[in-house]
Amino acid sequence: MPQRHSKNNNDLAFFTYEEKKKLGYGTQRERLGKDSIKPFDACSLCLKPFIDPMSCGRGHVFCKECILECLLAQKKDIQRKLVAYENHKQQEKEEEQEKEMLQKARELDAFDQQNHGAVPQYSDRNLSRDKNGFHGANSVKATSYEEEALRTMKAFWLPSATPEAPVKVETPSNSTVCPEGKEKLKMKSLFPIYFTEDNSEEQKSCSLDKTYICPSCRVTLTNTMSLVALSSCGHVFCKKCADRFMAVDKVCLVCNKGCKERHLVNLGKGGTGFAGHGDNLVATDFKHLGSGSGLGLVRPSTKV
Repeated sequence: MPQRHSKNNNDLAFFTYEEKKKLGYGTQRERLGKDSIKPFDACSLCLKPFIDPMSCGRGHVFCKECILECLLAQKKDIQRKLVAYENHKQQEKEEEQEKEMLQKARELDAFDQQNHGAVPQYSDRNLSRDKNGFHGANSVKATSYEEEALRTMKAFWLPSATPEAPVKVETPSNSTVCPEGKEKLKMKSLFPIYFTEDNSEEQKSCSLDKTYICPSCRVTLTNTMSLVALSSCGHVFCKKCADRFMAVDKVCLVCNKGCKERHLVNLGKGGTGFAGHGDNLVATDFKHLGSGSGLGLVRPSTKV
């Protein structure tokens, strides 16, 4: 009699491949579609079609209002961190001074006891009671080493002797960063960019959305193309025209303004949905079975 396949053999003491697959066990990969990828003409912060676009030196495009609000919020946060850091340093300084005063007081007390140790000092009228509160021959006198050990004892089971972890506050950075590339970014390093809009009658009649073209070859700009912006004047071209003409002639094809190779900035894009272009476009989700619960524990990640 032929054996049953794993998808029908459900009376085993362990999970079969089909049962693990139905429970979502293992690594699940799914290709991101077009709706999950940012278009080239969308702001990297609000993810909407940009208004008055500005670009950084790495080619990340933002709306002017969005990036200015982001940098202003970062500056306010830096000021708040600086104030907190100064208060923490002042508190540490005061605690250090207090420790020095206590240490000096202990040294003076030890010196006084050493010089007047022969004379008994009692605060109690009962002379048979020692300073530790014990009576007569049954008393046990604590040595100075034991007193120091009791004072500095660290015990996790006693609330009064629980050690405290020192709080370390690092010096906050004074520079603002790009929200997309995480590199240092200043407001003066941003430059406006200008896209050439397609104003042909055919485009106006077939679509209500704005369509941008390369001012040189008149090709419609999409995510499948690599775009280059000139930091000197802000005009955007496709990479083929930029490498063919501007890299050789050293002049903008729209405004005839001089440019150098360092003025050519490659604009970033989300991808095409079919090819990665250096970006992670595969969503990975790893699941493993919970012990005895029958449920899968999820650990999402994005890896190609």
